[in-house]
Amino acid sequence: MLVGEQINILGSYPDSFGKQIRIGTDAKNPLTGLTLTTFQINVGKWCNQACKHCHVDASPIRTEMMSRETIDKCLAIIKSVPEIQTVDITGGAPEGNIHFRYLVTEVRKLGKKIIDRCNLTILEEKGNEDLHEFLAANDVEICSSLPYFSQTRTDQQRGDGVFNKSITALQKLNKLGYGTRLPLNLVYNPVGVFLSSAQKQLEREFKENLDKKYGIVFNNLYCINNMPINRYLGALVRTGKFETYMETLVNAYNPMTLEGLMCRHQISVGYDGKIYDCDFNQMLELEAKPVSHIDHFDYQAFVNRNIVVANHCFGCTAGAGSSCGGEVA
Repeated sequence: MLVGEQINILGSYPDSFGKQIRIGTDAKNPLTGLTLTTFQINVGKWCNQACKHCHVDASPIRTEMMSRETIDKCLAIIKSVPEIQTVDITGGAPEGNIHFRYLVTEVRKLGKKIIDRCNLTILEEKGNEDLHEFLAANDVEICSSLPYFSQTRTDQQRGDGVFNKSITALQKLNKLGYGTRLPLNLVYNPVGVFLSSAQKQLEREFKENLDKKYGIVFNNLYCINNMPINRYLGALVRTGKFETYMETLVNAYNPMTLEGLMCRHQISVGYDGKIYDCDFNQMLELEAKPVSHIDHFDYQAFVNRNIVVANHCFGCTAGAGSSCGGEVA
């Protein structure tokens, strides 16, 4: 589904997120940047999987990749802004970028926390036999999507064979100290047209089942609402459930989520160096204002910017909220 078509569909829903957030806030500047503690980099849209819910629309046929030159520009910004504590590397499958290991080692030299948004199955691909050890040796935090602790529900969303490969990868990571000495977090998002379950309760269920059945341990489970963009939006439209899902999100709008929204505390940089308020805006090509490319990055202008919003933002503000780190309220 083309970006313009997605914007039109989202805009066709009668409730406006832009109007909603003005309730109880400054009508002139309802949503602004607050801090810049996380530098998120999308290093490319290639992925060894093609998940049904993927908001990036990533797959094995995508060719967009961040260049070494753009990575170096990102590193220069990270080095120049002491406030940045975390570098969050995502994709696609970020490990598929030929400069991934270079990026990790350089960020580590800067003393920043590193997160790898790993799909787990990439660790089982030919040529990545030592990737587990590389990540562990560089103290990289792993954050991995696992739709459920059962094979059927996981493969339904991510493809046949994904669950078994994921379990094998998690067991290997555990042997290297992930889940105990090193941080290993899992990400859950619903299969159906409903909001994510309560994070703490679901985390207990995941831990009990994965430990009992496979001897797997992990640190945290992050629950993320499905964002009505790209493949998920297409599925909603095809099945006639777009209005139903949007109504679910709008009715669950929670103003207590606004302070902790990830867009207010991070920068999202695309493979081509363009700047966005978040990864979701990046996929809708809604560039940040007034700074829209790393070549023109200005710290003060970025931190004090107005966040670009659209109706997909109801996904991050519904219920307990939703972000790359799970609940926000």
